[in-house]
Amino acid sequence: MKINEKMATPIEEKVDQNLKIRTGMVNVSDGKCKPEPLRLNLTMELVTLQRLEIVTPTNAQNGPPSESKERMVQITRQKQGGLGLSIKGGAEHKLPILISRIYKDQAADITGQLFVGDAIIKVNGEYITACPHDDAVNILRNAGDIVVLTVKHYRAATPFLQKQLAKDTPDSDNDTTCAELKADEGYKSSVNNGTISRSCSRPMSICSEPEKKWVDVVAVPLMMAYVTRYIYGTDKLRPNAFEVRGINGTSTGIIHCDDLAILSQWLKLINDNVVGLTHLQMKLYNRNFAVGERIEYMGWVNEGVINNNISWQSYKPRFLILKGTEVMLFETPPLNVAGLTKALVVYKVYQTMFRVVKESETVDSRQHCFLLQSAGHEPRYLSVETRQELLRIENSWNAAIVTSVIKLGRKTFAVSHHGKSGGLTLDWQTGFALAEGADSAIVWQYKFSQLRGSSDDGKSKLKLHFQDHETRAIETKELECQVLQSLLFCMHAFLTAKVASVDPAFLSSIQQT
Repeated sequence: MKINEKMATPIEEKVDQNLKIRTGMVNVSDGKCKPEPLRLNLTMELVTLQRLEIVTPTNAQNGPPSESKERMVQITRQKQGGLGLSIKGGAEHKLPILISRIYKDQAADITGQLFVGDAIIKVNGEYITACPHDDAVNILRNAGDIVVLTVKHYRAATPFLQKQLAKDTPDSDNDTTCAELKADEGYKSSVNNGTISRSCSRPMSICSEPEKKWVDVVAVPLMMAYVTRYIYGTDKLRPNAFEVRGINGTSTGIIHCDDLAILSQWLKLINDNVVGLTHLQMKLYNRNFAVGERIEYMGWVNEGVINNNISWQSYKPRFLILKGTEVMLFETPPLNVAGLTKALVVYKVYQTMFRVVKESETVDSRQHCFLLQSAGHEPRYLSVETRQELLRIENSWNAAIVTSVIKLGRKTFAVSHHGKSGGLTLDWQTGFALAEGADSAIVWQYKFSQLRGSSDDGKSKLKLHFQDHETRAIETKELECQVLQSLLFCMHAFLTAKVASVDPAFLSSIQQT
């Protein structure tokens, strides 16, 4: 088969075992050396780059799959022995969930379709690619009597796991095995060189003739993957190229497409899969939270880091999550619910301003930028890859504002009014109210809809302009607040939530999610 070394080929689509697979030729490099032609293979869960090589096929009846295809295997749990398999790996080790042992004459062995080195992608349709080892064990134990596994053979790990079987390593010692697996020279060389070992768990057929086959070079999981067209850490857009980075540390390298239409198509297909998988993971996390505490958005952004000594700024990938009343930034995506407590930055949504940066205001060549500024903190300059992603964040932010304000209900700030100490309360139901004195007597009260404008000196003084319902006259109230920025941001959040709630369908959707 002749490969065109210059042109990317149109994307082909096929369905294999109810799995939609898209393939096409691209050129791939490490960003420094000359690109080489590889085949890009895209499924819902993985983007895989493959090289055409001459291989000696294994005995199809006795060995694992000769190609790393996703397969669906149904197992009937036995009363004695359960599923009849053991697993190693897990997200905490940056390894997939791998079948490390299959017990003779038990459920997994009886199927004849599972092998040591198979990576379990889904259990009864539920993705476990981002699960720690113990969570995966619990999911398998509670999966019912009829269990459908979606698996893919992981050739780089197979020889090592077979050596462990020979040593009779205890199944419970997952941490030790994972550490040894990462240190294994065969495993390291296959990963570091971007190649996957073609070793098999059964002897080759002596009658087999060499043939050309597509062999995996690297496979990147798309769950919470990072897709970018920019040169890492800069505002420089790669011409006709992109990169996909997985949460397990793998990377496709730089994928080049000379045809802009094909490039755009690949980017859309891959991004759609990433968004879909991330949304599924978000729904899994949200099973653990009440309505007002659920996640509204998860996805990658890039944060601009300004250096006063140079004329440009560098960028760092951040994982953004909007959850309940909080907006969080992570260096890496949380792999489980416990990981949500390990954010790099946490702000209250109702005390944070979100603003889309106009094209005329961008500080460099990065497009689709926005600002996050929380009271008492420097603003954070962030960007995303596409206009569609920026709109997703903006819509999710508005939803998060409504959720956080409804959950908060009311917020009171210490203020001074005509020299007297008091408290200005923002109440979701009633609006603005100023109370003074030991008995907190109400001095004045207005609905949010009566506010016609405001002004401040940027330090502590604030003027609120309300319109009287009967006289239509504008009444100005002057206040002083030592945390003026916090008050202004919170006031903006309440007003934004009120505007959004004018649409009953929007408010209803927020309360039900």
